[in-house]
Amino acid sequence: MVSTIQVLPKEVVHLITAGEVIDSLAAVVRELVENSLDAGATRIVVSIWPEQWRVRVADNGCGMNLEDLQRAASAHSTSKIHSCADLWKITSLGFRGEALHSLTTLAELEILSRPSPVISAQFTGGTRVVYGYGGQILHQQAAAIAPGTVVTVSNLFGSCIARRQGLPAIAQQMKAVQATIYQIALCHPQVAWQVWQNDREWFNISPAGTMGKLLPQLIQQVRPGDLQELQIELSSSPQHSLNIVVGLPDRCHRHRPDWVRVAVNGRMVKAPELEQTILGAFHRTLPRDRYPVCCLHLLISPDQINWNRNPAKTEIYLNDLSYWQKQVSQAIEQALRLNSDTIQEAVHTSRVGKLIKVAEESGAYNINPSSPSEDTSTSHTLKAVGQVNNTYIVAEHPGGLWLVEQHIAHERILYEQLCDRWQIVPIEPPIILYQLSSLQVSQLQRLGLDIEPFGEQLWAIRSIPAMLQQRNDCADAILELSRGGDLQTAQVAVACRSAIRNGTPLSLPEMQQILDDWQRTRNPRTCPHGRPIFLSLEESSLARFFRRHWVIGKSHGI
Repeated sequence: MVSTIQVLPKEVVHLITAGEVIDSLAAVVRELVENSLDAGATRIVVSIWPEQWRVRVADNGCGMNLEDLQRAASAHSTSKIHSCADLWKITSLGFRGEALHSLTTLAELEILSRPSPVISAQFTGGTRVVYGYGGQILHQQAAAIAPGTVVTVSNLFGSCIARRQGLPAIAQQMKAVQATIYQIALCHPQVAWQVWQNDREWFNISPAGTMGKLLPQLIQQVRPGDLQELQIELSSSPQHSLNIVVGLPDRCHRHRPDWVRVAVNGRMVKAPELEQTILGAFHRTLPRDRYPVCCLHLLISPDQINWNRNPAKTEIYLNDLSYWQKQVSQAIEQALRLNSDTIQEAVHTSRVGKLIKVAEESGAYNINPSSPSEDTSTSHTLKAVGQVNNTYIVAEHPGGLWLVEQHIAHERILYEQLCDRWQIVPIEPPIILYQLSSLQVSQLQRLGLDIEPFGEQLWAIRSIPAMLQQRNDCADAILELSRGGDLQTAQVAVACRSAIRNGTPLSLPEMQQILDDWQRTRNPRTCPHGRPIFLSLEESSLARFFRRHWVIGKSHGI
């Protein structure tokens, strides 16, 4: 019998390998740009002619000498690893030596490069090299070029036209190119980008100091003040750190989870477990069917990561995943708090206090004044000074005036207390409910309530959530709980039912207690339904509105 197993010809092997690495215009851009970043580039220009299937990437990186250029497109040639051990301590974006070689099997490849004076002591001019199939050099000559590298890929998939026909429309491919550049730019905010399409500037990205300062360039309608950024050095290892940018839930969110991004050591990756951790940390802080803006960049010791999962290097294996999930949750919790970055220590000689005093004396607001004997010294970061329409707590803040909606602030307090200590307590006499369906009975039992038949179409509720115990409308609250939802939904319903109602007059101590408790919550910016809790009126804005250019307490004139 004749054997049917045969060794594939080299050209077929090369095409298969190339298909794993280069499968679109976006993949070409990704591989060339990663090479530029590995070369230390701080300025990258990407030019694309999609109808001609041509891509050019120019950078100001360290460049290559003639010897490197002669080897650059050979199979598995790279300057980034040298042994098997190096695969377990990857510190560069590229390391397999596949990209340029794969391109020679799919397109025409030309490289112009000149070494930077920093890496070459003697003057070295530029060189232009044209490569043929498999990386063989077809043409080589001197070229006038500034230090850096220019790589041009032409007639992509020209040797395999069927590959072009299987790709999405040009418009979709260009959208993928833009998304690829955005992702890489986020991981390397110090780099300046220019992107051209058909010889016209398409977009550019200015360098920024951090990921958070760069993000407003990439997402429309997001301002720097909508974001909170944290950079945390982790004590577990000197090589471990966490950089996270969080869109404050009372200011920005999305219809889709398209800006929940995770990067590791300079590369955006697919990390479903960490993405779910991020989404979980924002649970009950956003309106229904909305998603957060959150970009996470982990810097991890290379020996804790396995990049060898797929050719695109977007899927990784993290050692000790649970540790990183915990760190991410804690970082988001810290970013969402009203911390010292957003609320300073109270300054009781502030201009805001005097502005409020004027407003109080004018009678324009329903202010509950403090008693003359009350000690005005306090250590609270927000100081309650009054109440508007028995609905909004007026609070003095060093930077301005805050209005805090009392019902939803109290709802946030109660919800987090319920989550931390959900307690079912027995009651006597029981609450009697009429005409509950079997689904309602099952729902109450699922929540842990003790319920039993008490006659025809009557049910006795013998235990209830502790927070409902003192409420006159407890029976109505139990009916609301019976209408479905998981435990968290029930906790939200109980918190909403138990919170102080709008229209309730409060004394100054009661208002201050709400402010103090609210500031200590984990997610103080929104209620469990995603509604904003406070409105901040900056004193500088008040001054502009009143056309005031003098400082209260420091001027005797107008």
